[in-house]
Amino acid sequence: MTSTAVDFEAIKDKQRAGWQTGDYPRVGNTLQIIAELLVEAADVRAGQRALDVACGQGNAALAAARRFAEATGVDYAANLLEQGRERAAAEHLAVTFTEGDAEKLPLPDQAFDLALSTVGVMFAPDHQRAADELVRVVRPGGKIALASWTPAGMIGQLFKTVSKWAPLPAGVQSPTLWGTEEHLVELFGDRVEWTGLTKREYVFRYHSPEHFAMWFMDFYGPITRLAGSLDGEDYRHLATDLADVPRAFDYADDGTVAARAEYLEAVGVRR
Repeated sequence: MTSTAVDFEAIKDKQRAGWQTGDYPRVGNTLQIIAELLVEAADVRAGQRALDVACGQGNAALAAARRFAEATGVDYAANLLEQGRERAAAEHLAVTFTEGDAEKLPLPDQAFDLALSTVGVMFAPDHQRAADELVRVVRPGGKIALASWTPAGMIGQLFKTVSKWAPLPAGVQSPTLWGTEEHLVELFGDRVEWTGLTKREYVFRYHSPEHFAMWFMDFYGPITRLAGSLDGEDYRHLATDLADVPRAFDYADDGTVAARAEYLEAVGVRR
């Protein structure tokens, strides 16, 4: 199905409602190390103009600002941007947070030395348009650096579990395709030379599989919204399904969860 046959604006309205449900930063803040590793892989320099696309509560923007880059974060969920501003103020970091859509960034052409995204832009429903925007706002010779969950990893399996309850809209590709080299080549073509494509693992650490499930049901907006639509029996079944996800990736032997989640760290130069 071609992109013109899909109502991406309606899909994004529903996505935005999902991210504005629950309290996503309670989950997202735990992923800060992914952003720190990404800006190091991208070799962010002081004074560079760095853009965090689909920034959520600002993990990558804050990481860039800690290295004295001129950091900007863009997201379409106003509540997440507000939490990003609160985090920046608490850490005395200069970050500009702007409301905007990853598929039509409210920013000039070639305005940045670097575009970053940590498990953010991958959720834009129109993959090609989001990729085109990343290229547009980065100057030639600048960098694009992305961290995206892989299809085979734990979060890929989490999304498959959720899709049994709430399938992706027709014509929308899985966000975890961004976690594959093949999809990045398809999206960016010869406009980006990928200089680093590294599989990494983030470890989700929770008290138990049930704690993991309830944390995501209470705070991870899209799952919180799904859980709120279910009656008692289905709600319990969803909780059981979610608790099963980390068990297959858990290496802890003390009853807690220490579950490895694979993601692709991709760094490239904009030609």
